[in-house]
Amino acid sequence: MAQNGRRKPAAAGRTRAPSMADVAALAGVSAQTVSRVANHRTNVDEATRERVVNAMRMLGYRPNTAARALATGRFRTIGVISFDLQAYGNARTLESIVSAVQDTDYSVNIVTIKDQTEQAVREAFERLTTQAVDGIILNEAQILDTPALRLPSGLPVVVNDGDGTHRHAAVHTDQAEGARLAVRHLLDLGHRTVHHLAGPQDSHPARGRAEAWHRTLKDAGCPVPPVVYGDWTAESGYRAGRELAARPDVGAVFAGNDQMALGLIRALHDAGREVPGDVSVVGFDNVAESGYFLPPLTTVHQDFEEIGRQAVALLLDQIHTGRPPEAAVTSVAPRLVVRDSTAPPALAA
Repeated sequence: MAQNGRRKPAAAGRTRAPSMADVAALAGVSAQTVSRVANHRTNVDEATRERVVNAMRMLGYRPNTAARALATGRFRTIGVISFDLQAYGNARTLESIVSAVQDTDYSVNIVTIKDQTEQAVREAFERLTTQAVDGIILNEAQILDTPALRLPSGLPVVVNDGDGTHRHAAVHTDQAEGARLAVRHLLDLGHRTVHHLAGPQDSHPARGRAEAWHRTLKDAGCPVPPVVYGDWTAESGYRAGRELAARPDVGAVFAGNDQMALGLIRALHDAGREVPGDVSVVGFDNVAESGYFLPPLTTVHQDFEEIGRQAVALLLDQIHTGRPPEAAVTSVAPRLVVRDSTAPPALAA
């Protein structure tokens, strides 16, 4: 216990953490100035800010996040809810969000859920809000289309590839344009029509690609074949590919993603049908391995890095301004990458 008004010395072997006063003394400024720098206030000149930051680094000073949150009303943490990280698009988008946040002074708290149900989404929101986040990004959350689902009010939200009702700010690849590029490429090569190996029917991006495929064929006056569905995996592409390979009228296929295109190409090979000699194939995503398929795959490139940057920028704008966002969609343009899996149709014997 303290005696005669003096503080009891620290136990042997223990050192106290550096304080704001220590930083102020080393930097030659007031404790109020250190507080302004720690709380990212703008009323500090750049030279002083740099001196304080250097002092913090030298001492290993870490601001008290709880106290800072009380002072600023912000936790400097972004929550992310993501679904099915086995899906390439979801995993890449999540990676791009984390990368974009690393360029800010925010941290990321990630919650992954398996099933897109109202209860699962509500529970994920509750977990993040109790862990103190300033806003939330959701990846491919078509569950938000459910009228009964209401997210907590007052919390900034941005949605990637979902929310068909546009109740929230959203960022997505222009799925319709990507599918149109794929189908037009095959039609321009001279194919009479294009078959479609689609992703799951409950996927918002898959539906967007399938609808655009259908519309592009109709606008061109081409026959519209029945859709064959997969589940994004190469295995499902192989199963669907065996069905398509057995049909002599199949000369061009637009696959909903590159993994299904890989399985499709293997099924065509096993059936003795050459790609692109007998069947041309276009994928979607432009995964890193797509240029090394046999043959290298023509595909639609999605700019996941830009999607992550846009989502983080939209969310931080809501957090910093305090104003509700316009329920608008920010589209990121895709581009067609032409490789060796597509060619004009072979001449009939």
